[in-house]
Amino acid sequence: MASSAVHLIRLARWGVTLARRRALVGIENDPNAPVAVRQLVRLARLATLTGKNGPRDYAGAFRAIGPAAIKLGQSLATRPDLVGDEAANNLLSLQDSLPPVPFAQIKAAIESSFGQPIEKLFAEIDPDPVGAASIAQVHKGVTIEGRTVAIKVLRPGIREKFARDITTYEWAAAHVEAMGGEASRLRPRLTIANFKRWTNSELDLRREAASASELAEQMAGVPGYRIPGIDWDRTNGRVMTIEWIDGVKISRIDELVLRGHDLAALSERLVTCFLTQAISAGFFHADMHQGNLFVEDDGTIVAIDFGIMGRIDLRARQWLAEILYGLTTGNYQRVAEIHFEAQYVPSYHSVGEFATALRAVGEPMRGKPVKELSVGQMLDGLFAITRDFDMQTQPHLLLLQKTMVMVEGIATQLNPDINMWDTAAPYVRSWIRDELGPEAALAERIKQDTETLFRLPGLIRRLEEKYPPKGGAPETPPLPPIALITDKREGRGWLGYGIAVLAGAGGVWGAMALGWIG
Repeated sequence: MASSAVHLIRLARWGVTLARRRALVGIENDPNAPVAVRQLVRLARLATLTGKNGPRDYAGAFRAIGPAAIKLGQSLATRPDLVGDEAANNLLSLQDSLPPVPFAQIKAAIESSFGQPIEKLFAEIDPDPVGAASIAQVHKGVTIEGRTVAIKVLRPGIREKFARDITTYEWAAAHVEAMGGEASRLRPRLTIANFKRWTNSELDLRREAASASELAEQMAGVPGYRIPGIDWDRTNGRVMTIEWIDGVKISRIDELVLRGHDLAALSERLVTCFLTQAISAGFFHADMHQGNLFVEDDGTIVAIDFGIMGRIDLRARQWLAEILYGLTTGNYQRVAEIHFEAQYVPSYHSVGEFATALRAVGEPMRGKPVKELSVGQMLDGLFAITRDFDMQTQPHLLLLQKTMVMVEGIATQLNPDINMWDTAAPYVRSWIRDELGPEAALAERIKQDTETLFRLPGLIRRLEEKYPPKGGAPETPPLPPIALITDKREGRGWLGYGIAVLAGAGGVWGAMALGWIG
C-alpha cells in the first residue's frame, strides 16, 4: 500500500497540472470551499506563476493527468450543478480517446489471456483499431467460423495504473471528508467508492459482457431496441468479443434522413427504452452518449459499451416515478414527502418549506410550451436546493440524472420538438398505476408475507446456533479492549499531520473533486 508521502507527491503533481491551466481559480474564489483549501490552491497557482485571468482549460488538465482522470472528468461534465457551467461545458470536449497501442502489443495481450495463438481464435483482425479509449481499444475481426465481430482489448498495464490512482483518490477523499461542512455533505469517500466500483467493472471485460447479457434479457420484449450478442468463447477478463454492428451512429442525422428513418419515432423510442430500463427493470445503460448508439436499416436502436451500468432497487424506483410524476402535475407537497420518506432530506427540516422550494423550481416551467421544458433543467434545479436542506449526495440518482441528460440531448437532436416530460408522462403514469395501485399493493403484501413465512425455519435454526442449550464447553469470558499500535501512533507531531491533511485536501479538491468550480 502506498505511503502518505507517495499520495502527497501524486496530488502535488496533479495540483500543479491543474493550476497551470487555471482549473483551480474557481475553488480559490468559492466561499463554500474550506479556507485552508482555498489557501493551498492559491499557493499552487502562485507557484506555477499563473494568474487568475485567462482561459481555464479543465479538459486539458484532466487529459494531462491520465486515464483515470479522463474518466472522472467525463462524469463531471454532466454535473454543471456541482462544477459550474463553465467547467461542465469545457469538460464536454474531454473525449475518451488516446493514441492507439501498437497492434503487436494487442496481439500479445490476446494470446497471453487465452493461452493460445491468435490464429486459433480469429481468421483475421484489422490491425488498425476502430476506436482507442483510455481503458481499451476495439478492432474489427472475423472468427474462424466466419462471423464478423468487434474485439475489445484492455490496454496493457491499465489495471495497475487505475488501481494506483484510485488509492490516492481514496486517501485524499478521506482527508477531505474529515474537514466537515460542505465537503462532508457531498460525501467524497462514497463518490470515490462508486467511481472505483464503476471503473472496476470497466476493467473486467467479463463483467461488461455479463451486463450486456443481463440488459439483453431485460429488453428482450421491447421492439426496436436490442443488444449485440456476446461471443463467450472469445471473452475473458481482458478481451471481449461481441457481434459487429453494421448501423449508422445515431449522431449522424443527415445519414439517418438519407436512409429514410423517421427521426421523431427514433427519438420517442430512445426515451421509452431508457425509461423501460431505469424504471421498469431498475438496470440501465449509464453511458448512452452518441458514440454508443447505432440505428440499423429497419430502425432498430442498438446499444454498445456496457462498462458503466446503473442499478436502482424497486423502492427507489417507486420514489423516483412519484417524484417525476409529482413534478409534472405540480403536486409539490407529495414530492417533498417522498424526499423525507426516502430520507434524502433530514427529518429536522420542514416538509412544507421543502415543498415551497420545489415549487420555486417547478412553477417557472409549468406555463411554458411542452417543447421548452427540460428534464435536465428540472433536475439541475432540484440539485441546486439540496445544499439549503442538507440533502446528501445520492450516487444512484446522480448516475441516473447524468444518463437522463444524455438521452434528452440525443432525443432533442433527433426531434427538436420532443420533450422527455411529454413522452415520459404516460409511461410513468402507467407504471405508477401498475406498481403502486391497490392490486399491486395487495400482491406485494402477499409476496412479502409468504417470503417471511418461508424464512422462519432458517431464522429459528440461526437462533438455536447463536443461543445453544446450556452445557458443553464453558462460555468464553469477555475480553478487555486493548488499544493497538496501529490504531494510534504515539509521537506523531500534530503539525506534520495537519500539513499532510491540508495538502491531501487541496490535492483532491483540485485534482478530482472539482465540486465547487464555477
